[in-house]
Amino acid sequence: MTGDEPGREKFVGQGLARLEDPALLTGRGRFLDDLDPLPGTLVAAVVRSPHPHAYIRSVDLERARAYPGVAAVIGPDEVLEALKPFPLSLRAPMPYYPTGTDKVRFVGEPVAVVVATDRYTAEDAAELVRVDYELLPAVVDTAKALEPGAPLLHDTAESNVASDRTFTFGEVDDAFAAAARVVTGEYSFPRYSSTPMECYSVIAEWRDEADGPRVTAYSNFHGPFSMVPVLSGALGIGPAQLRLIVPEDNGGSFGIKAGIYPYIALMALASRHAGRPVRWTEDRNEHLLASSAGSDRLMRFSAAIDADGMVQALDVDFTENVGAYLRPPEPATLYRCFGNITGAYRIDAVRLRSRAVVTNKTPTGLNRGFGGQQLYFGLERVMDKIARTTGTDPVELRRRNLVRTGSFPYATPTGGIYDSGDYERAVEMLLESTGYAQLRAEQAEARARGELVGSGVALVVEPSATNIGYVGLATPAEDRPPGRDKSGSTEHVRVTVDPFGVVSVLLGTVPQGQGHATVARQVVADQLGLPLEQVVPKVDMDTDSTPWTVTSGSYSSRFSPLLTSAIVEATDRISASIKVAASVLLQAEPHELELADGLVRVAAEPDRSVKFRHAAGVVHWDPGSLPDGVDASLYAEAAFTPPEAKAPSRTDQVNSSLCYGFVAELVQVRIDPETYEISIEKVTGVHDAGTVLNPLLIEGQVHGAIVHGLGGALYEEMAYTESGQPTSTFMDYLVPTSAEAMFPLVGNRIVTPSPVTRLGAKGSGEGSSMSFPVAVANAVEDALSEHDVEISRLPLHGNVIHDLLTTSR
Repeated sequence: MTGDEPGREKFVGQGLARLEDPALLTGRGRFLDDLDPLPGTLVAAVVRSPHPHAYIRSVDLERARAYPGVAAVIGPDEVLEALKPFPLSLRAPMPYYPTGTDKVRFVGEPVAVVVATDRYTAEDAAELVRVDYELLPAVVDTAKALEPGAPLLHDTAESNVASDRTFTFGEVDDAFAAAARVVTGEYSFPRYSSTPMECYSVIAEWRDEADGPRVTAYSNFHGPFSMVPVLSGALGIGPAQLRLIVPEDNGGSFGIKAGIYPYIALMALASRHAGRPVRWTEDRNEHLLASSAGSDRLMRFSAAIDADGMVQALDVDFTENVGAYLRPPEPATLYRCFGNITGAYRIDAVRLRSRAVVTNKTPTGLNRGFGGQQLYFGLERVMDKIARTTGTDPVELRRRNLVRTGSFPYATPTGGIYDSGDYERAVEMLLESTGYAQLRAEQAEARARGELVGSGVALVVEPSATNIGYVGLATPAEDRPPGRDKSGSTEHVRVTVDPFGVVSVLLGTVPQGQGHATVARQVVADQLGLPLEQVVPKVDMDTDSTPWTVTSGSYSSRFSPLLTSAIVEATDRISASIKVAASVLLQAEPHELELADGLVRVAAEPDRSVKFRHAAGVVHWDPGSLPDGVDASLYAEAAFTPPEAKAPSRTDQVNSSLCYGFVAELVQVRIDPETYEISIEKVTGVHDAGTVLNPLLIEGQVHGAIVHGLGGALYEEMAYTESGQPTSTFMDYLVPTSAEAMFPLVGNRIVTPSPVTRLGAKGSGEGSSMSFPVAVANAVEDALSEHDVEISRLPLHGNVIHDLLTTSR
C-alpha cells in the first residue's frame, strides 16, 4: 500500500495552508526584479509608437547612440537583419516581429530599444530616437475592419481576416426548418486584461559560442512552453540553444505573461549588440498599453427550438478581434472551448463560423478563462432569451435542456467528451441554497414597489487540461499535413529521494500563485506515506534541467488533473524501488510491504518495519546488497499523457480538453433608480471540480475567478477612440478592488471524480470567470424586465443603464 491504508488521515482533501505564503508575507519572495543572476547586466528602455497605424519611413538612432552611458541602440534594421518572423499558429500572410519593421500597427508597438548603464539613462536616451512616420487611417472596430475599403493592416494580405472557418455537425438546416421557433441574439464581449501585480520582466544574454549562439533568458514567463519553439524560430536557433529560466515567484499572470516572448527575443537581440546581459522591466503604463489582452468578440447565436423549449440546433457566428497581429498561440481563444461549445445542454446539431480579424489594437492572447467567458456570454444570454420568448422560468428552461445525470461520459457534436458530472443535482443544490422560489417571489414584490432588483443564473461546463490539438482547427483538414498533427495534454514531473530519505519533487508547471508546491507536497506525502516535512517541492523552472514539454505551463487549469497524475505515476515507481530496498532489510517480499507513517512495513505484520529513510539509505550506501538486476536508483521522471487528448479528426471534431467540470451560479443585483449604480447583493455557486485536493485553495481560486469576472462585467474595458488611441492608465481603466468584492458569497460543492485522471481531479480556477459576467448580465436584465431592455454587451455601468432605459422609452 502507498499511504492510503484504512484509518490514516490523508493530506489530500485537507485545507492545508499554503507552503508558499510565509516567504511572501515576510518580504522574502524571489521575484525576477529581486534577482541579479548575471554579472554586468545593463538596462533597457523601449521606444514605442504613439500612432496606431503608420509607415516607418526612417529611424534615426545616432543621437541616442552618442548619449553618455548608452551601450547599444537597435531598431527595425537590426531586427530585420537578425530575426525571423515568429512562426504563426496557421498560415497567414501577416508576419509578426517583436518591433514594427515596415509599419507600426498599434499604439505602444516597439520601434527601438535603448540599452544603457541604468534605467534613467536609457529612458533619457530613448527620447532622442527620432522616427519619421507616414500616418495611415486606423481601424479598431471589428465590424468596420471587415468592410470593403477598410484600412488594410498587412499589405501582404488581401483583407483584415486572418482566419475564417465554418464547421457543421449534425443536421442543422433540417432542425431549423422544423423548429417551432428560432431565437436569435447578437452580443458583444469586451476586451479586458489581467493586470497582475507584477508586470513583464526579462533578463537576456546572447553569447556566441564555438558551436553557435546561445541565448539565456530569465523571465516571469508562465507558459505555455509551446512558445519556446516559436521564440527559438524567431531567433534562428534551435530550442537546445535557448535556455529559459523562471524564478519561483511570479506576481500573477492569469494568462497574460504567455505573451512575453516577443520581449525575450527583443532583449536577446539587444544583448547581442551590447555585448552584455540586458534587463528590461515593464512599467504599468507599458503593460496596459502594449502587453496583451483578452480578445473582444462579436457573436450571433441562433437557436432552433421545439414547442417545449428544447434546443434542437445552434447556428453560431464568432468574430474575434485579435488586434494588430495573429500573435501565437492565437487564434487559440476562438477554439479553446470548441469541444464544449454546446455548454451543459443536449444539443445535437451545431454550425459554427469562426473568424479572426486584425485591427489597430494591441495583439491579444490568453486571459483567465480565455474563450470561455466569450462563449458563455453568448450562449447563456440566448438561453435567457429563449426562456423569455417561451414564457418559461430561466432555470426551468435550462433544466429541460441539461445533459442528463446518467449520460456520462457524454459526447458533444463537436467532439468533446464530458468525462463526469451530475448537472441536474448541482442545479437542485443551487435552487435549495438560494431558496429560489421564495427569492423570485420576493423580487417580484420588490419590483412592484418600483425597486430595480433581479437575479441571473449561468450554467457552464468548465474545461480543464487543454488538449493543444484544438489550435489545429484553424487550419482546414485538407491543409493539415498527414503525420504532422499536434495534440496532447502531457505534463512532466521528477521525483528523487536523497540519502536521508527526503523526497524532492520538481515541477514544470511554472505556478503564478496558485499553490502548486503546497498540493504537490500533499500528494507526494500521501503516495509515499510520509510526513509533510519530509517532502520538498521545487517550482522554479530551468529548461536546461527541469522536465518539460511544449504543452507545459500554467494555463487552462492543467495542474490538478495533469501534474498530480504525473506525480502519482512517478511516486509509484519510487515506491516500488523503496520496497525492494526495504525487502533486503526486512527479509520479506516487496509485494508484502506497504508505506505508511514514514515507515516501510510488512502489511500483515505492522510491527516488522524499517524507516523510509533507512530503506533509501540502502540504495545510496549499499547498492551491492540489492537483488541482481535491480537498478540502484531513487529517481523517477513521469510524463502523464492521457490517450483522450487526440488531434482533430479529419471531420474537424476534437476533444479540446481532458476534463470538464461544472459551475452553476446565481447572482442577485440591485440597481439604484437614481444613479443606476449596480450593486451585487449576493452570489451563490455550486462547483464540481472532481476530487478536491485542497478545499482552501479551491475556495481562493473561486473567489479570484469571480473578481476577474466582476471586472469584465462591471468595470474593465480596454476602450479605444475611433482614431486608435487606447486607455493606458488606471485613471481610465477601472479594476475592481476588495471594496467592490465585499458582497456575500455562498459556495457549495458537488464531487464527481474524473475517470481520466489518477486522483479524479479536474481544474477549478477559471469557471467563475466564465460564468460570472453573463450571470450579472442576466441579473441586470431581470432587474430591468419591466422596461423591456435587452443586455447585449459588457461592461455594465450607470451610463449603459441610462442609455438602455432612455432608448426603451
